[in-house]
Amino acid sequence: MKHLPKTLVFVLAVSLLWACYSASEVTYSNPQDSTVNQWLIEFKTSEAKLQLTMRNQRKGDRGFSYSSSDFDVTLDQLVGLTREQVMSASGTNVQFQLKRDAGTFNFDGWFKEGNGSGHFTFSPSSSFASELARQGFGKATDEQLLSLAMSDTGLAFINELKAQGYDTSTVEQLVRMGNHGVRLEYLQGLKSVGYSVKTTELVVRMKDHGVGLNFIRALSGLGYSNITTDELVRTKDHGVSAEFVNQLKDLGYARLPLENLVEMKDHGVSPAFVKELKDLGYSDTSVEQLVRLKDHGVNAAYIRRMKERGYADLSLDEYIRLRDRGEKE
Repeated sequence: MKHLPKTLVFVLAVSLLWACYSASEVTYSNPQDSTVNQWLIEFKTSEAKLQLTMRNQRKGDRGFSYSSSDFDVTLDQLVGLTREQVMSASGTNVQFQLKRDAGTFNFDGWFKEGNGSGHFTFSPSSSFASELARQGFGKATDEQLLSLAMSDTGLAFINELKAQGYDTSTVEQLVRMGNHGVRLEYLQGLKSVGYSVKTTELVVRMKDHGVGLNFIRALSGLGYSNITTDELVRTKDHGVSAEFVNQLKDLGYARLPLENLVEMKDHGVSPAFVKELKDLGYSDTSVEQLVRLKDHGVNAAYIRRMKERGYADLSLDEYIRLRDRGEKE
């Protein structure tokens, strides 16, 4: 096994550990529904946090459904678990808890040399469920409370939503945001950079499309501030990054409108493409012409080849016409 990759060795090891435990079940209000919950932790001594994976397999009247969540936790969040247990050289049985507003996760299993696995149960919080109802979100099911606990969607998150004037009014909306990775830090971060999103669907859409706080801050630092959330999503979707903008800026294309940057990305006009043209003496080429050149297959290599064949000192439009009439490299 010493020649196997470390990741594979770890997976094999925890798979064997899981096999040592009988599946624990949580039964919800519907007697036909039950879940099998497994946990996995990998701890690296060089890092301050542990990576926790929680897997949920549910059996209902329509068959099986699966979900998995990965997140980082600090050791002090896992009540009852010590560093000595985590790093045990010979291995040790463990029992510990992770407490969230929506309920408490109760873990049991095994740790050895920083790697642990086992099963968990979930105890939903009746007081949190009552608070949700009191605040007008409706009655939360145990399954919804499990989802909220998984994403750590608690009272601080709800208070932030209310403070920012979000339209959220149901438990399902809270679950949806949590499942799509919308966390308290993201809500607070959007506010700090000047965005008042206010709608559940829009903040979920932003998160789904990878519109992170660093992306917003990077664009703002380049002069693209106060742009709409739709523009942020579109810019991210088309692959326009701060690096792309900076490289074009260095080539003389500073503060281009976002629609120009998106168009260039869509048509494959890269900074390298622009630089090669500049090196041939074609400076100050418009965005429109750069796009036309790319669309017609005219690049620096083609121009050099045409020059070698006697087509020297032509304009870029003339090279496009050459290409269109079939003059190949």
